Amino acid sequence: MFVLSFFISGCSHVFSSHQQNSNKSPENISNDYGKPEIVGEIENKEIKESSGIAASHCNEGVFWTHNDSDDGAFLYAINVKGENLGTFKVPNAENVDWEDIGYFRDKAGKCFIYVGDIGNNTRNRSVLTIYRVAEPKVSDADKDSSKKNPGKTENAEAIKFEYPDLRHDAETLMVNPTTADIYIVSKRLSDSAGIYKLSSNYDLNKTNKLEKIGDFKVPAIPNGLLTGGDISPDGKRVILCDYFNAYEITLPEKAKNFDEIWKQKPLIVELGERAQGEAVGYSADGKAIFATSEKKNSPMIKVARK
Repeated sequence: MFVLSFFISGCSHVFSSHQQNSNKSPENISNDYGKPEIVGEIENKEIKESSGIAASHCNEGVFWTHNDSDDGAFLYAINVKGENLGTFKVPNAENVDWEDIGYFRDKAGKCFIYVGDIGNNTRNRSVLTIYRVAEPKVSDADKDSSKKNPGKTENAEAIKFEYPDLRHDAETLMVNPTTADIYIVSKRLSDSAGIYKLSSNYDLNKTNKLEKIGDFKVPAIPNGLLTGGDISPDGKRVILCDYFNAYEITLPEKAKNFDEIWKQKPLIVELGERAQGEAVGYSADGKAIFATSEKKNSPMIKVARK
């Protein structure tokens, strides 16, 4: 993370200039959303690098986030204004380089959080991990919790995986709300990103091999430097982000397979100014997009659907 952060900090003005001059033509911008607005800021000082965000479907008004590397296995509950709702330790999990968070609610109404320990800047890890844990109930008493005195989740399941081709760095993890299939999007500086899939029938007793669905690029320079993403609650839209903007793709009405969505043209959804944007996700009702950045007291950015 630190290598890429150094590179981006020195070159962000170059990327921004290229993107604005080359990619923000009218045909590349979505007309489905209004302008971004700051609705609050993350107040919990323990959240130093909000690297992923997911809206709860079992705790009304709750969003889940987590830090990047250099933190323990903690999940943080916040509300739409960024106000602190609780800190939760995740047993049977380790934060080597947590990069994104996904979400799934099953047919019985039970909710699960997925955390992607998928960062791999030096490409030294061949086997990576996704942690799946039942979402805890958040109560008023949890507002007093902290890393020194956290609430606790149930034990996490550790889903081990490897790529079918090369070792990749990735910061985007998503869970299909209808199938529970998991998607990981690689992060590339010099080329298109790769789309990888792990079906919901993964095996907890072995290292699962991902399936490569295809390549994907956004209207930006670089075009594969993706840092976060989410699938809408109805399973018909995908939002992805890089350090500057978000990009949405929509499943065609007559599509028979969700994976047809990766062939669609991504449209820019502007997120406004972010220090280092690595987290984006849909609201629980799918009517808005929320984004944070990797810094203390990150703004909570909302972009409402028209």
